[in-house]
Amino acid sequence: MIIKIRTYFFLFLLVVVTFIMLPFQLIGLKFDWKLRRVLPRYWHRFACLVLGLKVRVHGAPLRKRPLMLASNHTSWSDILALSSIDDMVFIAKMEVADWPIFGTLAKLQKSVFVRREEKRSTGNQANDIAERMADGEIVVLFPEGTTSDGNRLLPIKSSLFGAAAMALPLAPDGVVYIQPVAIAYTGYHGMPMGRYHRPIVSWPGDVTLVPHLMGIMRAMALEVDICFGEPVEYRAGSNRKQVSAKVEAEIRRMLASKLLDRQIE
Repeated sequence: MIIKIRTYFFLFLLVVVTFIMLPFQLIGLKFDWKLRRVLPRYWHRFACLVLGLKVRVHGAPLRKRPLMLASNHTSWSDILALSSIDDMVFIAKMEVADWPIFGTLAKLQKSVFVRREEKRSTGNQANDIAERMADGEIVVLFPEGTTSDGNRLLPIKSSLFGAAAMALPLAPDGVVYIQPVAIAYTGYHGMPMGRYHRPIVSWPGDVTLVPHLMGIMRAMALEVDICFGEPVEYRAGSNRKQVSAKVEAEIRRMLASKLLDRQIE
Protein backbone atom coordinates (compact mmCIF):
# COMPACT_ATOMS: atom_id res chain seq x y z
CA MET A 1 0.00 0.00 0.00
CA ILE A 2 2.81 2.45 0.90
CA ILE A 3 4.56 1.73 -2.40
CA LYS A 4 1.32 2.34 -4.31
CA ILE A 5 0.67 5.64 -2.53
CA ARG A 6 4.24 6.77 -3.17
CA THR A 7 3.97 5.82 -6.84
CA TYR A 8 0.78 7.80 -7.40
CA PHE A 9 2.12 10.77 -5.43
CA PHE A 10 5.23 11.08 -7.58
CA LEU A 11 3.18 10.53 -10.72
CA PHE A 12 0.92 13.40 -9.59
CA LEU A 13 4.00 15.62 -9.11
CA LEU A 14 5.20 14.81 -12.63
CA VAL A 15 1.80 15.66 -14.10
CA VAL A 16 1.71 19.00 -12.24
CA VAL A 17 5.19 19.98 -13.44
CA THR A 18 4.27 18.90 -16.99
CA PHE A 19 1.24 21.18 -17.09
CA ILE A 20 3.26 24.08 -15.67
CA MET A 21 5.92 23.74 -18.38
CA LEU A 22 3.54 22.85 -21.22
CA PRO A 23 2.43 26.39 -22.24
CA PHE A 24 6.04 27.58 -22.46
CA GLN A 25 7.00 24.59 -24.61
CA LEU A 26 4.04 25.14 -26.93
CA ILE A 27 5.01 28.79 -27.38
CA GLY A 28 8.61 27.76 -28.05
CA LEU A 29 7.46 25.29 -30.68
CA LYS A 30 5.15 27.80 -32.35
CA PHE A 31 7.88 30.40 -32.79
CA ASP A 32 10.77 27.89 -33.00
CA TRP A 33 12.55 29.56 -30.08
CA LYS A 34 15.60 28.01 -28.47
CA LEU A 35 13.38 27.56 -25.42
CA ARG A 36 11.73 24.53 -27.05
CA ARG A 37 15.13 22.76 -27.11
CA VAL A 38 16.05 23.64 -23.52
CA LEU A 39 12.83 22.95 -21.60
CA PRO A 40 12.70 19.20 -22.39
CA ARG A 41 16.10 18.74 -20.73
CA TYR A 42 14.81 20.08 -17.41
CA TRP A 43 11.57 18.13 -17.71
CA HIS A 44 13.49 14.90 -18.28
CA ARG A 45 15.77 15.61 -15.32
CA PHE A 46 12.72 15.97 -13.11
CA ALA A 47 11.17 12.82 -14.62
CA CYS A 48 14.35 10.85 -13.82
CA LEU A 49 14.17 12.14 -10.25
CA VAL A 50 10.50 11.14 -9.96
CA LEU A 51 11.15 7.67 -11.38
CA GLY A 52 14.18 7.13 -9.17
CA LEU A 53 16.41 6.78 -12.25
CA LYS A 54 19.99 7.66 -11.31
CA VAL A 55 22.02 8.64 -14.37
CA ARG A 56 25.81 8.34 -14.37
CA VAL A 57 27.54 10.01 -17.32
CA HIS A 58 30.91 8.93 -18.70
CA GLY A 59 32.35 11.37 -21.21
CA ALA A 60 30.19 13.99 -22.90
CA PRO A 61 28.50 14.78 -26.20
CA LEU A 62 30.94 16.21 -28.72
CA ARG A 63 30.76 20.00 -28.96
CA LYS A 64 31.43 20.04 -32.72
CA ARG A 65 28.53 20.10 -35.15
CA PRO A 66 26.75 18.60 -37.06
CA LEU A 67 26.45 15.78 -34.54
CA MET A 68 24.52 12.53 -34.57
CA LEU A 69 24.49 10.23 -31.54
CA ALA A 70 24.12 6.52 -32.30
CA SER A 71 22.98 4.56 -29.25
CA ASN A 72 21.81 1.11 -28.27
CA HIS A 73 18.16 0.97 -27.25
CA THR A 74 16.66 -0.93 -24.33
CA SER A 75 13.60 1.00 -23.18
CA TRP A 76 11.62 4.24 -23.38
CA SER A 77 13.60 5.25 -20.28
CA ASP A 78 16.67 5.59 -22.53
CA ILE A 79 15.11 8.80 -23.83
CA LEU A 80 14.57 10.18 -20.33
CA ALA A 81 18.17 9.45 -19.36
CA LEU A 82 19.74 10.84 -22.54
CA SER A 83 17.56 13.95 -22.65
CA SER A 84 18.48 14.81 -19.06
CA ILE A 85 22.11 15.27 -20.19
CA ASP A 86 21.78 17.74 -23.06
CA ASP A 87 19.33 19.25 -25.54
CA MET A 88 18.55 16.44 -27.99
CA VAL A 89 16.06 15.47 -30.65
CA PHE A 90 15.21 11.86 -31.46
CA ILE A 91 14.54 9.94 -34.63
CA ALA A 92 11.52 7.70 -34.07
CA LYS A 93 9.37 5.44 -36.19
CA MET A 94 6.05 6.92 -37.25
CA GLU A 95 4.00 4.61 -34.99
CA VAL A 96 5.47 6.32 -31.92
CA ALA A 97 3.47 9.46 -32.74
CA ASP A 98 0.25 7.57 -31.96
CA TRP A 99 1.41 6.03 -28.67
CA PRO A 100 -0.35 7.18 -25.48
CA ILE A 101 1.70 9.54 -23.31
CA PHE A 102 5.03 9.07 -25.07
CA GLY A 103 3.69 9.97 -28.49
CA THR A 104 2.59 13.34 -27.15
CA LEU A 105 5.89 13.86 -25.33
CA ALA A 106 7.81 12.99 -28.51
CA LYS A 107 5.85 15.61 -30.46
CA LEU A 108 6.48 18.21 -27.77
CA GLN A 109 10.21 17.49 -28.08
CA LYS A 110 9.85 17.88 -31.87
CA SER A 111 11.08 14.38 -32.61
CA VAL A 112 11.58 13.38 -36.24
CA PHE A 113 9.11 10.65 -37.20
CA VAL A 114 10.14 8.42 -40.09
CA ARG A 115 8.43 5.73 -42.16
CA ARG A 116 11.24 3.27 -42.73
CA GLU A 117 9.17 1.01 -44.94
CA GLU A 118 8.29 3.80 -47.41
CA LYS A 119 11.30 4.25 -49.67
CA ARG A 120 9.75 7.21 -51.51
CA SER A 121 9.67 9.32 -48.35
CA THR A 122 13.15 8.36 -47.13
CA GLY A 123 14.86 11.23 -48.96
CA ASN A 124 12.60 13.91 -47.49
CA GLN A 125 12.94 12.45 -44.00
CA ALA A 126 16.73 12.29 -44.25
CA ASN A 127 16.80 15.87 -45.49
CA ASP A 128 14.69 17.02 -42.52
CA ILE A 129 17.11 15.29 -40.15
CA ALA A 130 20.09 16.80 -41.99
CA GLU A 131 18.65 20.31 -41.66
CA ARG A 132 18.09 19.83 -37.93
CA MET A 133 21.70 18.68 -37.53
CA ALA A 134 23.00 21.58 -39.59
CA ASP A 135 21.03 23.94 -37.35
CA GLY A 136 23.10 22.72 -34.40
CA GLU A 137 20.69 20.23 -32.88
CA ILE A 138 21.98 16.94 -31.49
CA VAL A 139 20.10 14.20 -33.32
CA VAL A 140 19.84 10.79 -31.63
CA LEU A 141 19.51 7.62 -33.67
CA PHE A 142 18.82 4.12 -32.37
CA PRO A 143 20.39 2.17 -35.25
CA GLU A 144 19.30 -1.26 -33.98
CA GLY A 145 15.85 -0.29 -35.23
CA THR A 146 14.17 -1.83 -32.19
CA THR A 147 14.67 -2.40 -28.45
CA SER A 148 16.87 -5.17 -27.04
CA ASP A 149 16.81 -7.00 -23.71
CA GLY A 150 19.52 -4.69 -22.37
CA ASN A 151 22.09 -7.48 -22.14
CA ARG A 152 23.47 -7.13 -25.66
CA LEU A 153 23.65 -4.99 -28.76
CA LEU A 154 21.59 -6.10 -31.73
CA PRO A 155 23.08 -5.73 -35.24
CA ILE A 156 22.77 -2.12 -36.35
CA LYS A 157 21.36 -1.04 -39.70
CA SER A 158 23.84 0.96 -41.78
CA SER A 159 21.00 2.35 -43.94
CA LEU A 160 19.82 4.46 -41.02
CA PHE A 161 23.01 6.56 -41.29
CA GLY A 162 21.80 7.98 -44.60
CA ALA A 163 20.88 11.23 -42.84
CA ALA A 164 24.57 11.80 -42.07
CA ALA A 165 25.36 11.72 -45.78
CA MET A 166 22.47 14.10 -46.46
CA ALA A 167 23.86 16.56 -43.91
CA LEU A 168 27.30 16.77 -45.54
CA PRO A 169 26.43 19.61 -47.99
CA LEU A 170 25.21 21.64 -45.01
CA ALA A 171 28.28 20.91 -42.85
CA PRO A 172 30.63 23.92 -42.77
CA ASP A 173 33.77 21.76 -42.54
CA GLY A 174 32.55 18.98 -44.81
CA VAL A 175 32.27 16.47 -41.99
CA VAL A 176 29.40 15.07 -39.94
CA TYR A 177 30.30 13.58 -36.57
CA ILE A 178 28.68 10.32 -35.47
CA GLN A 179 29.31 9.64 -31.79
CA PRO A 180 28.67 6.15 -30.38
CA VAL A 181 26.72 6.00 -27.10
CA ALA A 182 26.19 3.01 -24.82
CA ILE A 183 23.30 2.89 -22.34
CA ALA A 184 23.77 0.24 -19.66
CA TYR A 185 21.33 -0.42 -16.82
CA THR A 186 23.63 -1.49 -14.01
CA GLY A 187 21.96 -1.01 -10.63
CA TYR A 188 18.77 -1.93 -8.80
CA HIS A 189 18.19 -0.70 -5.23
CA GLY A 190 21.92 -0.09 -4.78
CA MET A 191 22.89 -3.59 -5.93
CA PRO A 192 24.45 -4.60 -9.25
CA MET A 193 21.74 -5.38 -11.80
CA GLY A 194 22.19 -8.73 -13.50
CA ARG A 195 20.27 -10.52 -16.22
CA TYR A 196 17.53 -11.48 -13.77
CA HIS A 197 16.49 -7.90 -12.93
CA ARG A 198 17.19 -6.26 -16.29
CA PRO A 199 13.72 -7.22 -17.67
CA ILE A 200 12.33 -4.73 -15.14
CA VAL A 201 13.61 -1.94 -17.35
CA SER A 202 13.95 -3.58 -20.79
CA TRP A 203 10.93 -3.00 -23.00
CA PRO A 204 10.47 -5.50 -25.85
CA GLY A 205 7.81 -4.67 -28.37
CA ASP A 206 5.20 -7.11 -27.07
CA VAL A 207 5.02 -5.53 -23.59
CA THR A 208 2.19 -3.04 -22.97
CA LEU A 209 3.43 0.48 -22.27
CA VAL A 210 1.40 1.58 -19.24
CA PRO A 211 2.02 -1.54 -17.07
CA HIS A 212 5.73 -1.30 -17.91
CA LEU A 213 5.75 2.37 -16.88
CA MET A 214 4.06 1.56 -13.59
CA GLY A 215 6.52 -1.27 -12.97
CA ILE A 216 9.48 1.09 -13.27
CA MET A 217 7.76 3.63 -11.03
CA ARG A 218 7.24 0.97 -8.37
CA ALA A 219 10.92 0.04 -8.55
CA MET A 220 11.97 3.67 -7.89
CA ALA A 221 15.67 2.74 -7.67
CA LEU A 222 17.32 2.09 -11.02
CA GLU A 223 20.84 3.10 -12.06
CA VAL A 224 21.96 3.67 -15.63
CA ASP A 225 25.42 4.37 -17.02
CA ILE A 226 25.65 6.39 -20.23
CA CYS A 227 28.98 6.28 -22.04
CA PHE A 228 29.97 8.65 -24.85
CA GLY A 229 32.61 7.15 -27.14
CA GLU A 230 35.07 8.50 -29.68
CA PRO A 231 33.25 10.14 -32.62
CA VAL A 232 33.55 8.78 -36.13
CA GLU A 233 33.91 11.31 -38.92
CA TYR A 234 31.57 10.94 -41.89
CA ARG A 235 32.95 12.70 -44.96
CA ALA A 236 32.29 12.73 -48.67
CA GLY A 237 33.52 9.40 -49.92
CA SER A 238 33.09 7.66 -46.57
CA ASN A 239 31.84 4.09 -46.81
CA ARG A 240 28.60 3.92 -44.88
CA LYS A 241 29.02 0.25 -43.96
CA GLN A 242 32.55 0.83 -42.69
CA VAL A 243 31.40 3.81 -40.60
CA SER A 244 28.51 1.71 -39.29
CA ALA A 245 30.91 -1.11 -38.34
CA LYS A 246 33.15 1.29 -36.38
CA VAL A 247 30.18 2.74 -34.53
CA GLU A 248 28.79 -0.71 -33.75
CA ALA A 249 32.15 -1.96 -32.42
CA GLU A 250 32.51 1.05 -30.10
CA ILE A 251 28.96 0.75 -28.73
CA ARG A 252 29.48 -2.96 -28.15
CA ARG A 253 32.79 -2.35 -26.36
CA MET A 254 31.38 0.32 -24.03
CA LEU A 255 28.21 -1.65 -23.29
CA ALA A 256 30.18 -4.79 -22.40
CA SER A 257 32.52 -2.73 -20.23
CA LYS A 258 29.68 -1.40 -18.07
CA LEU A 259 27.60 -4.57 -17.94
CA LEU A 260 30.63 -6.64 -16.93
CA ASP A 261 31.95 -3.84 -14.67
CA ARG A 262 35.41 -3.91 -16.19
CA GLN A 263 37.35 -2.11 -18.90
CA ILE A 264 37.18 -3.64 -22.37
CA GLU A 265 39.94 -2.64 -24.77
